[in-house]
Amino acid sequence: MSIETVTGLAPVEAFALVGVLGVGAQWVAWRLHLPAIVVMLAVGLLAGPVLGVFDPARDIGGLVQPLISLAVAVILFEGGLTLDLHKLGDAKKGVMRLVFVGAPLGWLSSALALHYGAGLGWEASTVFGGIMVVTGPTVIAPLLRTAKLSRRPANLLQWEAIVNDPVGALAAVLAFEFVLVGREAESFSGALIELGVGISVAMVVGLVAGLGISRAFREAWVPEYMKVPVLFVTMLAAFALPDMMLHESGLLAVTVMGLVIANADLPSFEELRRFKEHATILLVSGVFILLAASLDFASLSTLTWRAGLFVALVILLARPLTVLISLAFSGLPRNEKLLIAFTGPRGVVLVAVAGLFGERLAAAGVDDGAVIGPLAFILVLATVVLHGFTLAPFARFLGLAQSGTPGVLFIGGSRFTTALAEALKKAEVPVLIADPNHARLVRPRATGLPVFYGDVLSEAAEHSLEILSYKTIVAATENDAYNTLVATDLAPEFGHDQTWQIARHRAEQARHALPTQLGGRAFGAGKTFRELEDLIIGGWRIAMTGLTDEFTFEDWKAGRTGAHLIGYVPTDGSFKRVTPDDIEVLFPNRAEARIEDLPEEQRETAREALRRRLTDARRNSARAKLGAGVRIVALVPPESETKEAVVEAANSKKPHA
Repeated sequence: MSIETVTGLAPVEAFALVGVLGVGAQWVAWRLHLPAIVVMLAVGLLAGPVLGVFDPARDIGGLVQPLISLAVAVILFEGGLTLDLHKLGDAKKGVMRLVFVGAPLGWLSSALALHYGAGLGWEASTVFGGIMVVTGPTVIAPLLRTAKLSRRPANLLQWEAIVNDPVGALAAVLAFEFVLVGREAESFSGALIELGVGISVAMVVGLVAGLGISRAFREAWVPEYMKVPVLFVTMLAAFALPDMMLHESGLLAVTVMGLVIANADLPSFEELRRFKEHATILLVSGVFILLAASLDFASLSTLTWRAGLFVALVILLARPLTVLISLAFSGLPRNEKLLIAFTGPRGVVLVAVAGLFGERLAAAGVDDGAVIGPLAFILVLATVVLHGFTLAPFARFLGLAQSGTPGVLFIGGSRFTTALAEALKKAEVPVLIADPNHARLVRPRATGLPVFYGDVLSEAAEHSLEILSYKTIVAATENDAYNTLVATDLAPEFGHDQTWQIARHRAEQARHALPTQLGGRAFGAGKTFRELEDLIIGGWRIAMTGLTDEFTFEDWKAGRTGAHLIGYVPTDGSFKRVTPDDIEVLFPNRAEARIEDLPEEQRETAREALRRRLTDARRNSARAKLGAGVRIVALVPPESETKEAVVEAANSKKPHA
């Protein structure tokens, strides 16, 4: 089929393409360690105006704007669900200042940058300046995950973005109403009454919806399997009802609704929040693809050099001055103020609302209204790319982020975890041992290891632990049920592949086996807590051995016939576990020995199954993990000082290039 005959995609094909491009862009960004927002914008531009494969106006038509509006509402609602006032902690004062002082200052400074920088008239500058109050939770959240900021500046940036999003939309509504008053000679008092009624209705609707959902869920008026659907349709209704009276006031309603639910202390809250997080990731991906693909290069060509001046003024003057004035005499350290002042990425809400009000201003006779959409996109593109690539190194420069190696959080202060943490600390892997039993922390504290006394699932831990500093969690207490609880609860935050758990007692028996959804990944060479403790008491130790081209894994294995391989430290300095599948491939003789323990009638079947599993591809994959430069972490039996042990001690002190 020739290119000339292509008329566009069917709506179903277009929706499928948006999903694939959006989620695919996020996956590529994760694999390449790039800012997800930057990749999504690039993919959207490539599919839309560059190649012409996807044109939202052509392929989806009039559904584009309603879809974006609903997506923004869901995104803000999910943001409201994160606004648990009890979790603000020491960031509360700064957040209040950024909202109550920063929002008006941001409005004023942005309007000035638009008027004197971009050359817009005061009407368009005032409306667009209100929209620019937002900093974009859809952009901030992925950046925070990548940059791994300290807790307080991360909280400040996240809360400012979530709270100011509806504030910015309402500021734009207020300014737009004033413009209409001046142009249509309506009564000023009437416009104020309409605005006040709209805002009041939005707040009441959000409050009632939040309280209603909280009561219904707490009193079990809604069955578990219907909670998410009921929550979702209630949120849509809370968005649509106020929006009928005052455009964009629904954004305030859904944010208030989320805030109420977040502070209602519902037993099922975590499940609801995680579902909304997943929905938000899908919606953010889709909206960015839609917005980027909708860009018209012809509209950008109307912009002059003053657009660049406007962006520079916003990034270098308007945003820093707003934050520094708002946080003056707040008691925050200087570096935290600087980080927040020079971090102001804009996102979905800005582009969506700016495009909407730009069209309305143009229809009302404001010539500059047509320029607002392109200016908004240029600002979003510039801030997303700039902060996407600079936030993490800037935070490290200011000492407000971890400087590289992802750490390991051990749950349980046993002999085994203490020995393993000591070895990893010597290898410069950050570690922390947490235990609710104070007596179990005596041993790791005596060896100089960092510890946390308390339950890792408690609010105290959430407030005081720099949880983003750790990439891996190891549940290894003597309580199998507690290990399973911790691993199950924290797996969505750490990732299931990075949540590990030592073997449970009698877990191999059918009546004690748990579903794969519960607990963490197998860790500790299949040993239970008691077995690991007994080995350490019996003189076994954690040894770290560096591999080279001359001293390979096979050499190590030959000298450590009875050792239990626990994990390894690759050249990037992180700590990786050795999976049961890898153990089977790396130690085939041990797998054969286990078969000999089976009843005779089962042995041949087991041997055949083992031969099918021990493929060349699996062997190569397992051995590739343990090449030169890798340091093996193993539990080794008591032995005299040998040549290999000397090599081990020397290689464990520093990473191999």
